[in-house]
Amino acid sequence: MALILPIAALAQTPPSPQLFEPYEGQPGKDVVWVPTPSALVEKMLDLAGVTPKDFVVDLGSGDGRLVIAAAKRGARALGVEYEPDMVALARRNAAAAGVADKARFVQGDMFEADFSQATVLALFLLPANLRKLAPKFLELAPGTRIVNNAYRIEGWQETDIAYADGYCVVWCTAYLYLVPARVAGAWRLPTGEARLTQDFQALSGTFVFPGGRYVSVDGEVKGDHVRFTAGLDVYTGRVRGNEMSGEARGGYSGYWKATRLR
Repeated sequence: MALILPIAALAQTPPSPQLFEPYEGQPGKDVVWVPTPSALVEKMLDLAGVTPKDFVVDLGSGDGRLVIAAAKRGARALGVEYEPDMVALARRNAAAAGVADKARFVQGDMFEADFSQATVLALFLLPANLRKLAPKFLELAPGTRIVNNAYRIEGWQETDIAYADGYCVVWCTAYLYLVPARVAGAWRLPTGEARLTQDFQALSGTFVFPGGRYVSVDGEVKGDHVRFTAGLDVYTGRVRGNEMSGEARGGYSGYWKATRLR
């Protein structure tokens, strides 16, 4: 038997709510929403070497695809997204993918977010966004990996580049960066004092020998790995807080250790 409702009752029946569906180019607070192509998502995570040991953060996480892909690899992952509807969508997508226990999404401003514990940042941000976030990037632990879709971080030197396999028309390139250790300042070495200045990964300065003679210093920092030349000497090693050590070759050859003076 069919149930026949009065016309008045039918008129009062509320319509089924429609689920939010974003569209490409949808405006947001700091960026428009353009999803990372599926062909590049896995490539970005490969480039960053994401494993179950990682904590992956996406700033401006949109529909959550990078966070969810990282969670599928066993990593803990967090997405920070300003638009509440996007946050809700990402949570539904994570649940549908079976990774809601590892993929977490919060509503918030990416410029105010605390991502200090991240081991990987997987991003699709514009140069202006990256420029504004760069000071916070430098506060991350040395060696933290930052992979960004399509755009370089101004003033930084990428460690590696990857391209999407298969069908990909736009937004098909990813750039990998390693957060450099902070080595600016004066260091006491066995043969003198290195006075270093640092511009992101690039090093420069002077090496002062006992007696006052000095030579120029030129080098770079990749994560916690350091390499610099001082005259004919080449120093390579690792940075650990206020100490660094390694091997040297040239006029001075062998093991070296330096202590930060200031």
